[in-house]
Amino acid sequence: MKKQLKIVVLAKQVPDTRNVGKDAMTPEGTVNRAALPAIFNPEDLNALEIALSLKDRVEGATVHVLTMGPQRAADIIRDAMFRGADGGYLLSGREFAGSDTLATSYALSCALRKIGPNVIIAGRQAIDGDTAQVGPQVAEKLGLPQVTYAEEIVEIKDASLVIKRRLSCGTEVVECPVPAVITVNASAPECRPRNAKRVMKFKCALADSEVAAAPDSEAARRVAEKPYLRIVEFSAAAVDPDPQQLGLTGSPTKVKKIENVVFQAKEAKRLTSSDEDLNSLMVELIASHTLG
Repeated sequence: MKKQLKIVVLAKQVPDTRNVGKDAMTPEGTVNRAALPAIFNPEDLNALEIALSLKDRVEGATVHVLTMGPQRAADIIRDAMFRGADGGYLLSGREFAGSDTLATSYALSCALRKIGPNVIIAGRQAIDGDTAQVGPQVAEKLGLPQVTYAEEIVEIKDASLVIKRRLSCGTEVVECPVPAVITVNASAPECRPRNAKRVMKFKCALADSEVAAAPDSEAARRVAEKPYLRIVEFSAAAVDPDPQQLGLTGSPTKVKKIENVVFQAKEAKRLTSSDEDLNSLMVELIASHTLG
């Protein structure tokens, strides 16, 4: 590819849904993130690997991660840097709290206009929402072509990418002009592991607010000496948004009701291979809507 590629991966720090408890939701219907352990959204790791493999194939390409969230969301930017990313951007502020997909994609698109990437890559969906809407909404707001359900970049041309998509009925290969937005399936290759040398190099990488919180620390001193350790932090004002389109104010999605569902084990039932027992089991599964 003739033009230098500036790749941005949209990533999200999400609550670990394997450890959901009774305090997982707030009374307002939003996720109580402080009560849940946080992890790198799984499909965003697939997106990061697609981005890093593209960087490996294009001389001079760079990969940065953009995430929106509280200060602790900088953890996944550091994680991405340990795996091969060049740096990252943290979009943080109270104005973004409670954002649904519409408000999230609007805020991200404002930040992306400021960053100016050639290729934007994101996971298909986040495990805390499962909507698969943010990537396509970002593409629409930026007026860019998009490829969804991607699992491999097959070929790199002068001004386009040839991409294989995984669909329910098989695969298809499409060509998309650059700049573009690509969302990636879990069927894409797993992300490469953290590299020990990069962990040592980037372990002191800090976001601007982390430096401000401990300006006299050894880590803050290293960031001042080595600019590549700085994680750029954008406030709401820095990306020039319309305040009415941010956070809860800009989120038309409303949660009507929250219900905690607890699955309890029932007593075991032993069946034989007789037609009668098998028929009884099928009738029970259909009646409970487990089947059908």
